[in-house]
Amino acid sequence: MTAATRNDVPVALAGDGVELRIQPMGGGMSVGYVTLPEGTDMGPALKGLDGDACQCPHWGYLLKGRLRMLTADGEEYYEAGQAYYWAPGHVPVAVEDCEFVEFSPTEDFEKVINHVKSQAG
Repeated sequence: MTAATRNDVPVALAGDGVELRIQPMGGGMSVGYVTLPEGTDMGPALKGLDGDACQCPHWGYLLKGRLRMLTADGEEYYEAGQAYYWAPGHVPVAVEDCEFVEFSPTEDFEKVINHVKSQAG
């Protein structure tokens, strides 16, 4: 059994108020603790991936805020208190300050994170 408390999980990405903490949990899955300040548009950081969007699926729960998710099929809104599944091909935009916890396939998530890091450099 593995446990991961937010403050014990290492920071994978940080800057401009954005924080992503990720910890592999076993079974090929990782937990991510995500903070996105109001106005954060992940679109520019995802440019260059297939469809210029995150290609990693995520299952999670929005703890705080409101988020707009752009997909090839349009857009959807998520609010604090909602559980979600985001299929590959999404771009998050924080409408309000957001905090969420999500579970993702480790290998797919690492590819996206490495791409985002390369865009920041």
